[in-house]
Formats: sequence, structure tokens, C-alpha cells
Amino acid sequence: MRPSSGWSIQCCFCALYNLGFDLITSELRAMVESAEEYKVRLAAYTEGKDPIAMQGLAPRTLAQLIEGVAEGKLGLRPAPNKWSVTEILAHLAEDELTSTWRYRQMLEHEGPELLGFDQVMWARLGNYGSWKAHEALEMFRLLREANLRMFAQVTPEQWQRYGVHAERGKLTVQELCGHMAAHDMNHIDQVRSILAAI
Repeated sequence: MRPSSGWSIQCCFCALYNLGFDLITSELRAMVESAEEYKVRLAAYTEGKDPIAMQGLAPRTLAQLIEGVAEGKLGLRPAPNKWSVTEILAHLAEDELTSTWRYRQMLEHEGPELLGFDQVMWARLGNYGSWKAHEALEMFRLLREANLRMFAQVTPEQWQRYGVHAERGKLTVQELCGHMAAHDMNHIDQVRSILAAI
């Protein structure tokens, strides 16, 4: 099943987390938020806002949210098939790693292919549950700071450079920047919900 927007259902794994699914079957795909709905929901996070400023605030917001919370509590899953706060932070760190590469590929090359990744497999192979929350957050913060320094050097023309994402089609540097700011907010909301329940 591929929505007409060009986004594949794999783009919706973060949204599916909200619904409590780690492993997605074809039956579940028909029942949950579509790729287009996910795209629209994420776009609402950044509408009328500065995505660079949002990206700058995300690591600090997460640090404030987890400050004083015991590591053991941060590692608790709210349900067997949902990520813990620590696992969400590890995901943010590794997703920022992929974005770091994608931004630079788009700036260096003409229309490079931007491969997607299976975040469920990455979480399993990376053993996200074994990470320390503060270490995951520090990795995310350092990668994000590197990208923010790069953004300060990007020219108006460079913001419009693009790659071709395997699932989303043509994607500019500017669009990826906005997507990542929204992606942060999606997971910050999840972290808030989890922490409110423990």
C-alpha cells in the first residue's frame, strides 16, 4: 500500500508508536494513521514557526523533561510494545545521525538518492533499551549542534537543494529541516506523556 503522496507507510512508524505498535502488519496499516495524515500532523507542529529555532530548543526541552528522573524510570516502557523515554532519546540521536548525512549529501551532490531506514530494526540492532538516557540525549545534542552550525552557513540557494528520498520523493534541505523540527515535537509529546504516567 503506497499513498498517492509518495510517502510509504514506513514513514509512519513514529506515528504508529503513538498507537502502541512496534511491528506493523498489512491489516494494521489499513487501520492506523496514513502516511499523508502523519505528514499533515507533523506539518502542523511547524506551521508559522521557525524550524531552526525549534531544532535548537529540542535538546534543552528534553533535558528539562528528564532532569531529576531516575535512570531506571526513564528505561521503563509504558507498555510492552512501546518505547521507553530512553529508547525515544536513542531513536532521536540515531535519526539525527541520518539527517546529518542527508543534509550534507544534498548540499554536496545534485539530487542524491536518500535511502530510508527501518527504525524498528535499528532499535533492535542498537539495543536502545541498554542505552543510558543522558548519553543518548548528549549524542542527539552534539549532532544537532553540528547541524545548527551548518545551517548558519547555508545560503538561500542551498536551502532549495534537494535529494530524492526513497519513500518521500523530492526533499529539499529546507523541507528536511522542517520535518526534523516536527519529528522532535512528536517525540517530545511522547516523552511528556510517558513521564506524566510514571
